[in-house]
Amino acid sequence: MASQSVFGPEPRFLVGNLTDIASLIAKTTSSDMESIDHDIVGRLMPHYVLWSKIYGKRFMFWYGSEPRLCLTEIDMIKELLSSKFVHVSGKSWLQQQGSKHFIGQGLLMANGDNWFHQRHVVARAFMADKLKDHVGYMVDCTKKMLRLLSSSIETGDDDEVEIGGYLKRLTGEIISRTEFDCSYEKGKQIFHLLTLLQQLTAQSSRHLWFPGSRFFPSKFRREIKALKMEVERILMEIIQSRKDCFEIARSSSYGKGLLAMLLAETQKKREGFSYSLQTVMDECKTFFFAGHDTSALLLTWTIMLLSTNTSWQDKAREEVLRVCGDQPPSAEHLPKLNMLQMIINESLRLYPPASLLPRMVFEDIKLGDLHIPKGLSIWIPVLAIHHNEVIWGKDVHEFNPGRFAGRSFSQTRYFMPFAAGPRNCVGQAYAMMEAKIILAMLLSNFSFIISKNYRHAPVNVLTLKPKHGVLVHLKPLRRP
Repeated sequence: MASQSVFGPEPRFLVGNLTDIASLIAKTTSSDMESIDHDIVGRLMPHYVLWSKIYGKRFMFWYGSEPRLCLTEIDMIKELLSSKFVHVSGKSWLQQQGSKHFIGQGLLMANGDNWFHQRHVVARAFMADKLKDHVGYMVDCTKKMLRLLSSSIETGDDDEVEIGGYLKRLTGEIISRTEFDCSYEKGKQIFHLLTLLQQLTAQSSRHLWFPGSRFFPSKFRREIKALKMEVERILMEIIQSRKDCFEIARSSSYGKGLLAMLLAETQKKREGFSYSLQTVMDECKTFFFAGHDTSALLLTWTIMLLSTNTSWQDKAREEVLRVCGDQPPSAEHLPKLNMLQMIINESLRLYPPASLLPRMVFEDIKLGDLHIPKGLSIWIPVLAIHHNEVIWGKDVHEFNPGRFAGRSFSQTRYFMPFAAGPRNCVGQAYAMMEAKIILAMLLSNFSFIISKNYRHAPVNVLTLKPKHGVLVHLKPLRRP
């Protein structure tokens, strides 16, 4: 890479630049932000800000033993993420090892032919006809949350609530029912354990991984393994219950939802790849996590932004009432909520749940004007691209959903909250439908402003979270 004029900070033996990154992030996130400021790249990616100033828009660094190339040039990024390179790029050994006890070899971490087969199976659960069947249940679950919010306000000393907790419970209940046909109580146990696993996985990622390191177990790895075993025990109860119903009823299918499709795949024998029970559990962990954590974060950040920009909140509410009237949103209403879509997009631009997108190449490739050697990871700083003033304008750090009006290709091609290309988020349509329904119902039942007790402190724990939650004051507009 040096011969192609790509340079970077000097790595240290074994650890590379890992300790430098950890030290910089610890320093920038050690305290809350002084005000609600959306200029957060320097806080969450201080190493990117520092090294891009020194070495330019392309630079190399080492994450332990893994070499990484930081790339922000969108034409090259789109080419890398296209079908052209889908079979020769994917998740690195380091990433797979770091998350093997968290989400294992589910779709998110699969590569090559395995990824192709898993994607083909999973995608069927998120097709348009399947999603329409979920609208009624999403509405019912949201009505229940709205009643809980009303009750909390009526019985409490004031109208202040931490909205993130309610949204996390809601998205958890929805994914549990729609895709796994299990009770929220079962799902809640899994979400709690996955949250602990997520925190420990994020902490352990700052420590050195190398081939054979599993023979030197750290405190993190012992705790992670114990939590993984408990998650899989609960998942096996859910899986066994579904299998028992199938066998006792002598049914021709395992039912509806993602889990049913995965179990049906275990009965099929294919050359090269077939679903084992372990793969089914890994897929379940992946979608339990993605289906409730990232969706809840999208909603939580959007409520924070609307609570601090009440003029946009009013505009969104007017649109919801005009399109839906006094009724909950239906599948036919959702495409007409254009302003709400713009607001969601702007929230995803400012606070994308995944702030970076890594890909390793498994063979030598030519990417733009660069020769990329086998084994090099390409690190795409999504958060930095979303906050680039050259792309988005002088108001880049301001909440302005109007920038998405008309869907200008020149800007939206830089918009990658769900990645891009064949490996984009398979549940994107599900997440957007869920977000629109929940936000529409919140807007038509409550107005909200940010609490003076809210502390603005975005942090990365694998996903981008508000460290102290989001405190808002709710004012009922009508009884849910």
